[in-house]
Amino acid sequence: MPTLRYTVIEQNHQLAQLCAELADETALALDLEADSMHHYREKVCLLQLSNRRENWLIDPLQVSDLTPLGVLLAQPGLLTVLHGGDYDIRSLHRDFGIVVNRMFDTMVAAQFTGATEFGLAALLREHFSIELDKRFQKADWSKRPLTPEMANYAAHDTAHLLELADQLKTRLGQLGRTAWVAEECALLVGNRVTEKGNGPLFLHCKGAGKLRPRNLAVLEALLQFRDQQAREADRPAFKIIPAEALLKIAEVIPASVLDMNGIAGLTPRLLGRYGEQLLEAVRQGLGVADAELPRFPRGKGEPNPGIKARIARLKQWREELSSRMELASGLLAPNWLLERIAEQQPGTLEQLGTIPGIRHWQIGVWGTELLKILAKEIKTA
Repeated sequence: MPTLRYTVIEQNHQLAQLCAELADETALALDLEADSMHHYREKVCLLQLSNRRENWLIDPLQVSDLTPLGVLLAQPGLLTVLHGGDYDIRSLHRDFGIVVNRMFDTMVAAQFTGATEFGLAALLREHFSIELDKRFQKADWSKRPLTPEMANYAAHDTAHLLELADQLKTRLGQLGRTAWVAEECALLVGNRVTEKGNGPLFLHCKGAGKLRPRNLAVLEALLQFRDQQAREADRPAFKIIPAEALLKIAEVIPASVLDMNGIAGLTPRLLGRYGEQLLEAVRQGLGVADAELPRFPRGKGEPNPGIKARIARLKQWREELSSRMELASGLLAPNWLLERIAEQQPGTLEQLGTIPGIRHWQIGVWGTELLKILAKEIKTA
């Protein structure tokens, strides 16, 4: 991976001056690094910014006022280019209140060109023969000072994005899919972090839905214990005790620490450190009164046979369309959208347009064809 030139921005006046100098730019590349793998509450630890000539690394752990950057990115004349920008858009708003006005996502664009590998490393390899150093993908970006190798890695995340965007735009134009990506990106800029709130932690634990109420109460006590330990240690909860291990404890309801031996993810070290406390959490869950036992919220359940048959036929049609257009089926029409269509049974393009979440480009590309398939399926049901 070649060494890039970049400027580190560590003071408020430096950022204000930089944003003033970039005020007339029509396109900038942006990326960020966070510390979600290393701390209880993740935060943005580095912002990378590039135009077609220079690269900047903005340190939000040193710069206390990012208002100039927010003003810059909110300009209607500026196109902000990101790769896999959904996370970045959410994080910028959560940590700094920054809202990007217009964006172009190179990952989304690559998907709509039919690319089967659309990670940044794969695209830079394909388009520019650049090999990224993957050592720092899971690094702790809150540590200071950054090593020269980490800084160079970060700079590469934006240094080539504008040129990559140019090439992808050209290909999208050839395919007639420019408006498709524009619509997807316009929706992405409105994404925000959804806070977990004060609800039970088991709602965010994969596999919890299969537990009975008593076991669910035990799982919640275990998760609450783990969350407290993670908060005190300032570490991600999954690095304290794996959720899969807690789920298994809630299933088997051990009566002693010895009974937890052999549970996947519970090493002798973890059992030695937390065994008695885990057992106490189990007792807490068992002590919950019957009337207060939690229950996992259930969805709508299985659709009726008619709807189920329509969903199956629409999925079959989608696979055929995917093959013809050489695009991923989930990109053309995700499962949740086909399920809504099968349930609401639209008969016209206007009715199809009222389906929550459907895109204008989808209606234009396959709306008429889908309505014919749907009408035939309903008629023969």
